[in-house]
This record gives sequence, C-alpha cells and structure tokens, in this order.
Amino acid sequence: MSSIDVGLTRSKAAEFLARDGPNALSPPKTTPEWIKFCKNLFGGFALLLWVGAFLCYVAYSVDYFTMEYPSKDNLYLGIVLMSVVIITGCFQYYQESKSSKIMDSFKNMVPTYATVHRDGQKQQIRCEELVIGDIVEVKGGDRVPADIRVISAFGFKVDNSSLTGESEPQSRNAECTNENPLETRNIAFFSTNAVEGTCKGIVIYTGDNTVMGRIAHLASGLDTGMTPIAREIEHFIHLITGVAVFLGVSFFIIAFILGYHWLTAVVFLIGIIVANVPEGLIATVTVCLTLTAKRMASKNCLVKNLEAVETLGSTSTICSDKTGTLTQNRMTVAHMWYDKKIEECDTTENQSGGGGGHSNRGLTGTRGMLSRVAALCNRAEFKTGQNDTPILKKECTGDASEIALLKFTELAIGQVSQYREKNPKIAEIPFNSTNKYQVSIHDLPDQEEYLLVMKGAPERILERCTSILLDGKEEEMDEKHKADFNAAYLELGGMGERVLGFCDFVLPKDKFPKGFKFETEEVNFPIDGLRFVGLMSMIDPPRAAVPDAVAKCRSAGIKVVMVTGDHPITAKAIAKSVGIISEGTETVEDIAIRRGIPVEQVDPREAKAAVIHGSDLREMTEEQLADIIRHHSEIVFARTSPQQKLMIVEGFQKQGQIVAVTGDGVNDSPALKRADIGVAMGIAGSDVSKQAADMILLDDNFASIVVGVEEGRLIFDNLKKSIAYTLTSNIPEISPFLTYILFGIPLPLGTVTILCIDLGTDMVPAISLAYEEAESDIMKRKPRDPLHDKLVNERLISLAYGQIGMIQASAGFFTYFWIMADNGFWPRDLYQLRAQWDSRAYNNVLDSYGQEWTYANRKILEYTCQTAYFVTIVVVQWADLIISKTRRNSLVQQGMSNWTLNFGLVFETALAAFMCYCPGLDNGLRMYGLRFSWWFPGLPFSILIFIYDEVRRYLIRRYPGGWVERETYY
Repeated sequence: MSSIDVGLTRSKAAEFLARDGPNALSPPKTTPEWIKFCKNLFGGFALLLWVGAFLCYVAYSVDYFTMEYPSKDNLYLGIVLMSVVIITGCFQYYQESKSSKIMDSFKNMVPTYATVHRDGQKQQIRCEELVIGDIVEVKGGDRVPADIRVISAFGFKVDNSSLTGESEPQSRNAECTNENPLETRNIAFFSTNAVEGTCKGIVIYTGDNTVMGRIAHLASGLDTGMTPIAREIEHFIHLITGVAVFLGVSFFIIAFILGYHWLTAVVFLIGIIVANVPEGLIATVTVCLTLTAKRMASKNCLVKNLEAVETLGSTSTICSDKTGTLTQNRMTVAHMWYDKKIEECDTTENQSGGGGGHSNRGLTGTRGMLSRVAALCNRAEFKTGQNDTPILKKECTGDASEIALLKFTELAIGQVSQYREKNPKIAEIPFNSTNKYQVSIHDLPDQEEYLLVMKGAPERILERCTSILLDGKEEEMDEKHKADFNAAYLELGGMGERVLGFCDFVLPKDKFPKGFKFETEEVNFPIDGLRFVGLMSMIDPPRAAVPDAVAKCRSAGIKVVMVTGDHPITAKAIAKSVGIISEGTETVEDIAIRRGIPVEQVDPREAKAAVIHGSDLREMTEEQLADIIRHHSEIVFARTSPQQKLMIVEGFQKQGQIVAVTGDGVNDSPALKRADIGVAMGIAGSDVSKQAADMILLDDNFASIVVGVEEGRLIFDNLKKSIAYTLTSNIPEISPFLTYILFGIPLPLGTVTILCIDLGTDMVPAISLAYEEAESDIMKRKPRDPLHDKLVNERLISLAYGQIGMIQASAGFFTYFWIMADNGFWPRDLYQLRAQWDSRAYNNVLDSYGQEWTYANRKILEYTCQTAYFVTIVVVQWADLIISKTRRNSLVQQGMSNWTLNFGLVFETALAAFMCYCPGLDNGLRMYGLRFSWWFPGLPFSILIFIYDEVRRYLIRRYPGGWVERETYY
C-alpha cells in the first residue's frame, strides 16, 4: 500500500488505526477493587467468623422469643464477631492496596515517539498511533516502536535480551536468513532497543499482535492457583470446624439425653461451636504477614501479595534467569592473552579486585600496545556530562562489547577520549558480518607515520598477520605461535567468553606520506601482513553476591536451576562460576571427554549435572523431562523459548515442588506468572515481568531471595507458634460450658469473658510471637513438604488441646472451686445446683453452711468466679507464651530478647487487672474486683506448664526421631 519514500497517506493511516486499534499492549485484566475487598471480607477464615456471628443471632432470637428475661450475651457476641471480621478485612485490603500502589508507580509511562514517513514527509508521531504499513526510521538508542521488517540498514544492531535473553546485540539487515521469525535477520521486534546504526523498515505488526504482545498475552492467560499459605489456612479451618462441630453435636445429643429442652440444647450447640472459633487469629495472621512484608521491603524485596511472603519460605526449587539476574548485565573484559600468557582481569561490580590494570598505566610493552589498539579501534563513547560518575557506572553509546573495551582501557590507560583526539581517526572500515573485522587508521602526531589498528574474530585476525609482538619485540608468526594462539583461543572460548583478536601495523611513511587519501571502498592500504598483538575476552560476569546466595540455597535444601535463552557454553561457564554446577560435578559431555568416548555411550544417570539445549527440549516428552528433573541435581537449560520456560516450571510443579522463578525479561513473564512465586527485577526488569511477578527485588540482587526464603520460613514457624499459643486457651474456654451442661454447676466462664481473652489479653502476645527470632537451624532444614508439614497438624492440636490445654483448664476449675468454697459452696454441693441457681424465683438457695443466698448475690458470686477464672487463664497463658517461643530449643538457648513479647506479658497482665478493677465494667463485661489472694491459685499450674514443656523439648533434642518427637513436635 505504501511506497518506500512516500509512506502511507494520513487518511489511510487513520483508517488502519480505526481497524487495528492503537499500537500499545492492552493492559492485563485486573480484579475490580470491590471484588478484592469482598475476598478479604469473606475469604477463608473470615467465613468461619461470619457463620459464628449468624449462629449467635439465631441463638439470641431463640432466647428472645422463649424467655422472659433473655440474656443479651449472644447478641453482643454476634456484633463483636462481625466487627472483628470487618476491621481485619479492611486492614488486609488496605495493606494489599498499599503495595499495589507502589506497583503502579513503577509504570512510569513515558510517551515514546517514532519517526515516520507519511504523505512523503518525515514526521514524529506517538508510538501508539503507528499502523501496519507505516515506514519508520530507527536509530541507535531508540526503542523499536513496533514489529518491523527491515528494508534498508546501516550497521544496525538490536538488543533482544528482554525477548530472548541473549546479551549479545544482534545485527539486522534486509536479507531474510531464517524461516523462524525469531531467528531471522530482517525483523526487529517491538520494545527491544536499537543499539547502534540506523535502519528503515515497514511496520508488520502492532500492539497485541507483536511478538512481545503475544508473550504478554501468554502470561495473562495463566491462572496462578492458591498460595501455599492460603491452602494451609484452609486446611486449618477444616480442622477447627471439624473439632467444633464434633464437640457441639456430641454435647447436643448428651444434653438431649440428660433431658434438656431441645431449644436449650440448640443454644448449647451454638455456644460450643462459637467457643471453638479462635476469633483473634485472623488478625494475628494478617499482622504477621504484614510485618514480614515490611521487614522484607526494608531489605529491598517488595511483596505485591501478602500471602506470597510465606510461599518463598516453602520453595524447593528456584528457576533463575541468567542475564541480569545472576549476572550484572554488562559485558566486561575478563581475560587478556599476550606474551603467550593469559591474564585475568577484575570483573567485580566496582572493580575492587584491582586487576583492571591500574598498576601499569601508560602504553609500554605488549600490554600497552594491546590497550592502544582496543582504545583506538573502537566506536563506543562516553555520553557527556558524567564527570563525577565512576567509570563503570557511566552511560555509553555503542555496542556492548565495545563499551566493555572502552571502560577497560579507560581504567588501564585513562583519558581515552583525549588520547583519541591526539591520534585522530583518518579512515575506518566498520565491522560487518562477512569480513568479521573492523579497521581504522590513525594519525600519530609524534611520528611522521600512520597507524593501522584492527580487531575482530580471532581466526580472521590471525590469517592477516605475519608477525607477532612478544615482550615488546616483533617475531615472525610460525606454526608454534599459531598453536599457542589456538590453545589460548580454545581455553577462553571454553569459558563461555566472547573472544576478540587485536593487531596493528605502522604504515611505512615512504608509501603513505602525511595527507595520503585513504579509500575504504576500494581499499588502497595493506590489510594483510600485520603484526598480531593479543586477544581479549569478554563475559557478562556474575554478580558478586550470587555464589554465596546459591550456596545458602544449597544448604537450605533448595535446588537452583538456570533457565536462559543464551548459549550453552556461556550458560555452563556462568553456572560453574556461581556454583549452580558445583566443583567436580560432571555433565554427560564432560564424562565423554574424560573417557575419550562418544557422548551416546555414556549412561546419563552417571552424570549429576546436565546442560540441556532448547532444541533438545522441544523433542522431549513430559516423561523424559520429568526423568531429567528427577535424576540430575544440577541443571542448566540453555537456548529456551518463553514457552519452554513455562514447560520447565510446570515439569517441576508436577513433581510436587514449590517453584520460585526469577527473571527480568519479557520472555520470563509467562514462567513468572505460572510459578508458585514469581520474582522480578526492579531496576532492569521490564514492565511486563513486573506485572506477572508476586515479588520484586528492588536492588536486582539475587542474594535478596535468600533473605526472602529465610523470612518466609520464619513467618511459617512463627505462625505455627502463634496458633499453638492461641488454640491452647480454647480448652479452658470450652470446658466450663461442658461441665455446666453435664454436671449442672453454675457457669464458671461466660461468653463475654471468653471474648475478653480472645480479643483482649491474648491478642498482643499472639502478635508478639511474629517478632520472635529464628531458631538456629532455620536455613539448614529441608524445605517443608507441602503434603505432610502442615501449618496445623494433629501433633499441634494434641499438644495444645490435649496436654497444655488440659493443665490450663484444671487451673481454671481449681480457682473456681476455691472461690466458691471461700464463700461457702463446697464442690459436692454445686452438683446439679444450676436449675435453682439460675432461677429468679429462688431467693433462698442454701450453701454448705446453711446460709441463704438471694438471686442478686448469687449472680455477683458467679461473676466474681468468672473473673477469677479469666485471671487464671491469663496467668497460665504467661507460661504458654514463653514455651511457644521455641519448638525445639530450650528457652535458655533462645533467650528472652524478644522485647515485643516481654511487653506482651506485661500488657496482658495490666489489661486483665484493668478489666477486673475498673469501675463500671461490672455492668458491661460483668467483671468484678478480686481479692488479691485470688490471683494466685493458678500460679503452680503455670510453673507446671513451663517445666512440662522444657522436659518435652529436652527429650526431643536428646532423642532425635524418637517417640516424643514423632508424637509432639509440631
């Protein structure tokens, strides 16, 4: 439709724009805010409380219609339960919307412009307005505005790393070199960056139809599934509900047999079910997760979804991208070969190692000559206005390899730009893919000569050299020198590095006097017979903190797998240097080389490590992939497509692994979305990958993941401790109700008082367990097995309900009977006293000493007993809180350094005293002041709990795997 110079007409372009829509990725479907809010309000745990509240209203209405003086207890209880759910729901919603706000600030949408030919004129229009058939111009430094087919190009290179993971810039020209559009040379993709050169192309796809758009779409079509912690909490709710309903129904039947009216029995049933619901827990869980998310944000991990915090802790496999995650995403000179020896250069992030060549600044010896060629035969330049920036942080223009050489020479000889001005470039043949070399000629002002410098593919450079520079002297190039050269070239190439050869030649002044006209098209100067100087090799080096992080993951039982779009050799070299493939582990290829036999003869089971090429992966069945995952402990996947990354993640998940994926490119986004937890890079990451991820590393540092794993495991441990602490007080809360039904004694603990414990005194201590330090073995344990290591298991229930809970209940009853006896009612006389006790008609109930009690006085005594029972629970919960601090270690090892928890102890006691003695609360909460001596009956029980549990934990440590551990280690 459009001719190459004229382009489309305005009207045509407008018509196409209406047909195809704007050239932008359509944003992923987001959940509407009100649905998010409802999820927080009615999800999981909250649902249990809603049911509880509803049942309370039912019980209250039953009372209201059948009794003359209905007690308002159940009404209050229902209202309180509802408010708890609503407050925690709002809090959770606020937390999550806060972190998604931070997310939105990432999408700093800067409108980009493109240069287009329309109506025969060149003009700038916004990228959104591009349509298919537009003729666009792209130059180095621009983002490619759509998928374009190249019509003409000059030295045009694009950086496809965000799409394919290749850190090398790819050259683009008008010839079609491959059927596969991802591999062919004549297509440049939307949103990749043009590195250098210029190009003119025709738009073939826009918006969601571009390759980029399709990958983004692949990511948005995936469903993420429930987070492990959500599954755990669901499992926990099933457990608790099961226990509650079982108790409720059995006592409903017992009450019926004992001859209660069925309506009364229904009210009992509801009372028992509600008493079993830990009202405070939902708040504790939310606060725990929020705290950890805050703590992680201060360590540069931004968590988008609160529940993802814990997922990282249960991770058993991390699939990491290479470029930009494990490596620094900048090419750096790693080795030089000159004077027949290989010298290692410093590749640390700030070049603190000192191998950058500061020692011999200047241009003497072979090394100086090598630096001179690297500095002059180089088109990369520093951008202006960065005088105060350290060299390595400076922005440059040009190709990644040339930038590496530029920074290296700047560190080695200093002031490269001035050096270039002194030796100006006279002529140049730029690098092209057929010649594979680049030549430039420079004027040497100090001598009356011109210098020719050349760099390129080592074998091409060697062909053009007849002499070699050794120790500052020129020698003839013979077979021995060539053999040395080949050995060095193979060694450097085998390390996965990109090797370049360098040579120079001083042009004789009789043939090339000053002012000679150099022709670069019809070359009129020698480009053979040159003097070989040396080799330099470059690699995108690993980040400093990665090897340590990988080792930590290893000791924590987490498998780290590399999944990259880059070349197998480079991938393997980086994997070895960061410890993903550990020392002495061999792949099938290594074994074959060592034994000198073909690869086919080696049994794949012998090799621990495996490097798998994308093209092999394409041929594999699911079973074969599963087989590889099962039998190799160290795996590198190279040359993988986005679809394959997805396949790999699913392969691990099918084996029951919990998979974390780290990545920064668009090509990682489907895998990020599918993984149990996706971790994106905050600085280098593309927008698409940040949208797909659950967590963002703000400093792009892989080591932050290890911090995340530790925090995730800690939160799981601490939630267990919180739950163990909270559930224990359920037994002393339910048992009064049961004895009241079975033995007909006056009610030892009222509904309102139960709420005072669950939402009052127990809240702060339960939350304070979230601040507990990690136990010593936290990063030495294997990842938890999601099938067997549940958040709440039978052992936790048996310890909390069957052991500690029973001791607490005995303490409560002991205090209750003590105070009743103090006031003249001996325990034997309380049996089946309830019918008289609760009836307003009796004002002359006799106690053991023959005194008469009126209804009002009896109720005051009953409420005083309930208050004392409440205080006793607080006293025994002191001990319970202290024993919940650790699951295996002794308190002596753990220490009392958690000051939030110490504050919790004091706070809980102060709150109990306040509720007891504050005037006016006897009406609302029915709490009455106690005699001072009535605070103490529970104390011996408290000490008993502490000693009992210390002994239990001593036995766990003493006999690992023994009966005590199997039965009580939760």
